[in-house]
Amino acid sequence: MALAKRYDPREAEPRWQRHWEREDVYRFNPDSEKKIFSVDTPPPTVSGKMHLGHAFSYSQQDFIVRYKRMAGYNVFYPFGTDDNGIPTERLIEREKKVLAGDMSREEFIKLCLKTLKEELRPKYASDWKRIGMSCDWNIFYTTIDEHSQRISQKSFIDLYHMGREYRKDAPTMWCPQCETGISQVECEDRDIKSRFNDIIFKVDGQDLVIATTRPELLPACVAVFYHPEDERYIGYEGRKARVPLFGFEVPILPDPRADPMKGTGVVMCCTFGDQTDMEWQRAHNLPIKVAITKDGRMTELAGEYEGLSVRETREKIVGDLEDVGLLVNQEDITHPVNVHERCGTEIEYLKSKQWFVKYLDLKDEMLEWGRQLNWHPKHMSHRYEHWVAGLQWDWLISRQRYFGVPFPVWYCSGCDEVILADEIDLPVDPMTDNPPVDVCPECGCREFRPEKDVLDTWATSSLTPKLAVDLFKEHEVYDKLYPMDLRPQAHDIITFWLFNTVVKSRMHDGVNPWADVIISGHAQDPHGKKMSKSKGNVVEPQEMIEKYCADALRFWAAGCKLGDDLPFSEKDLVTADKFITKLWNASRFSFIHLKDYKPGEQELELVDRWLLTKLSRIIESSTRSFEQYEYYRTKADVEKFFWQIFCDYYLELVKARLYRPDDRGFDSKSSAQHTLYQSLLTILKLLAPIMPHITEEIYQGGFREKEGTKSIHVSC
Repeated sequence: MALAKRYDPREAEPRWQRHWEREDVYRFNPDSEKKIFSVDTPPPTVSGKMHLGHAFSYSQQDFIVRYKRMAGYNVFYPFGTDDNGIPTERLIEREKKVLAGDMSREEFIKLCLKTLKEELRPKYASDWKRIGMSCDWNIFYTTIDEHSQRISQKSFIDLYHMGREYRKDAPTMWCPQCETGISQVECEDRDIKSRFNDIIFKVDGQDLVIATTRPELLPACVAVFYHPEDERYIGYEGRKARVPLFGFEVPILPDPRADPMKGTGVVMCCTFGDQTDMEWQRAHNLPIKVAITKDGRMTELAGEYEGLSVRETREKIVGDLEDVGLLVNQEDITHPVNVHERCGTEIEYLKSKQWFVKYLDLKDEMLEWGRQLNWHPKHMSHRYEHWVAGLQWDWLISRQRYFGVPFPVWYCSGCDEVILADEIDLPVDPMTDNPPVDVCPECGCREFRPEKDVLDTWATSSLTPKLAVDLFKEHEVYDKLYPMDLRPQAHDIITFWLFNTVVKSRMHDGVNPWADVIISGHAQDPHGKKMSKSKGNVVEPQEMIEKYCADALRFWAAGCKLGDDLPFSEKDLVTADKFITKLWNASRFSFIHLKDYKPGEQELELVDRWLLTKLSRIIESSTRSFEQYEYYRTKADVEKFFWQIFCDYYLELVKARLYRPDDRGFDSKSSAQHTLYQSLLTILKLLAPIMPHITEEIYQGGFREKEGTKSIHVSC
């Protein structure tokens, strides 16, 4: 029962991480009779390496999981990586200095798979192990492996048969940079500097001034609108306006969606400038004009501007309008613009054939599904509710990209009939596999073409409960794992991951995928600002772990309530480092005086009973705190007890009884030893979910032999 003079976390932490994995300390036992606690672990997007936000939020969920394991649960805690879709494509392009469009699809997919398997995934997973995650690394999936593709493709087929999947040629949100359709959830408003351009349209020789931020869409103009109660323009109804530079005429129409307070009160409608343009086109049966290509350049509709980028066209048209005296005024403005959250590119609305999940008819049900979840903290449910209330589109799930889960679909070349793969053949790739029929059941044609698009990455990520649980599909424990107990995640993906997972689970199984949801906040810079490379305020967790240790970083992450953002300050790690040193020294002192201690019934002195009584109250309050996902209370209470009561008061008080037993008698010493042993062991157990490495090192050095449990992390 002895510890080294100094604790070396750089040596100890990796050693214990290897030990836990080698000894299956965190392994889920499907044959156990213990009550199961199942966790839908967030599969991080493979982005190169773990960032501080990951270390912050994943540590918080790990606190809860470690507590549950120590409380006697059979913990199901898988780990996966989200590694299909646009983020992976961009990472591979950046790392390998290639462009997907310059390679064959087959070559690029092979490069992605090889790089993920041999380089990115192992290194990425090691970051999570280094922070002390207690996942069962044997329960591992990736969102691009055959297992996940099979489940994702089956989901598509099942929803198609339910009438929840449909294909439509319609205006969709489009990213010109990524050259793919995107869903509503992938758009975010960003304040962009722009200009209102007051442009003259001619109406029977008179000037009608229209303000627009997008003069490049003049060739796609199909109508001009004003508010029906705007007296300035009532006399224009039924007349025609001549579009400047292009010379064609469009109708002038009243519509209550025109804002009389915006610009000049008159607005041009272009297909497709924005959501309102699309609504006007449908409501007034206007023609469709496509002015922008899928890569963000002007079509032949733009005449002499054909082939120019949107920005180039905007500048050139403004200059040409000014040259001919049709530009009245320009006003600098900053206004919210929809951009693709992946790349920051302003989105366009383009007509294209896409696959959708039909769910707008379920908005009332979606709200009820959200109310049935136990939200921690409760106010995070409002984000879910606001998202559902604001839904305007069905879920667009097709992507015109390369690296993703293929649609299990072929089309008849004769009649465009949809041919689905047989479930027994999944996963399939229509680009290389043959359809399950030789003849179209509708028209008798024998020729088929494959679906080239891939599924939205969220169409697969929304199935993570199944991706993990289905690894045990052949075992009788399967029915005990789903629905799961807990979904931990950050608040910024409530509208992405949480919402879509609820929708998929409800559509497929009629139940919510989990009982509880815990939502973490974000790690911020010392001034409470978002970290970004462009601001130069990014803190690398790997550097902090190397400089201090993983336990210190976890101690910092336990310093705020669930759902709160937490500014990072290195002084907090210095504080944690001092705490670790104090814990080590207090343990060394204790073990010196516990060499001859023998556990058993003990007649305790008053001060010893007092200490253990206070500690028992902390055990009770900490248990309540962990059960309510309020780990920060345990951290604060135990930290205070350890410093102020155990170290500063009790250890000083008890030294005389330990050093000079003859003065008070050996019964007094035994009482002190018993109290020292039990209180230190309890402190370690209370801290173990938060600081797993230092507590294991001390436990193994002084308690394992007497306690008989192979790890503090499976001790009750």
